[in-house]
Amino acid sequence: MADEALVVIDLQNDFCPGGALAVAGGDEIVPLVNDMIRRTDHVVLTQDWHPAGHSSFASSHPGSQPYSTIEMPYGAQTLWPDHCIQGSLGSDFHSGLAWTKAELVIRKGFRPAIDSYSAFFENDPATPTGLAGYLRERGIDTLILVGLATDFCVAFSALDAVKQGFRTTVRLDACRGIDLNGSLETMLARMRDAGVTLEDHTSD
Repeated sequence: MADEALVVIDLQNDFCPGGALAVAGGDEIVPLVNDMIRRTDHVVLTQDWHPAGHSSFASSHPGSQPYSTIEMPYGAQTLWPDHCIQGSLGSDFHSGLAWTKAELVIRKGFRPAIDSYSAFFENDPATPTGLAGYLRERGIDTLILVGLATDFCVAFSALDAVKQGFRTTVRLDACRGIDLNGSLETMLARMRDAGVTLEDHTSD
């Protein structure tokens, strides 16, 4: 449909098994996502794109452990293993992803002092990526979100999409989650409450 876009979130090597911040089963969704890309007129991809020494890396905070939380000027920030460093193999899209049809690639997390989960805003959450304006100019008002990880970058993108007025669906069978301290159920509930449509076609 002309007014609908598929947004593929961070389907990159570092988020797949063997990567620096691997999401269990992250590579399992590639064939399904490829099928969805083939059947969708408009495709947008996001790409986590951190400079070395990014402030969200645990290694940038001596004595801190990955997956711990610190306070940043913009609020609570989970600290991550070094991942998706600009130009690295880990930052590349999964080699099996048929992504060349994408009309736009939104890079996020490239500002050294602030992390970015959402496809629409940095974590402050006031600095826009420009995606909302791009979609509006293209006449797109309906979004299908897939990718990694369900409870972080996918969920934050979906919540911001609804706030920006887009009809938003997350295809859970084409996502995989991290589930850090119950984050998966928490974010699924937040998405439902915000009006995101959650679909799972696993049994189809």
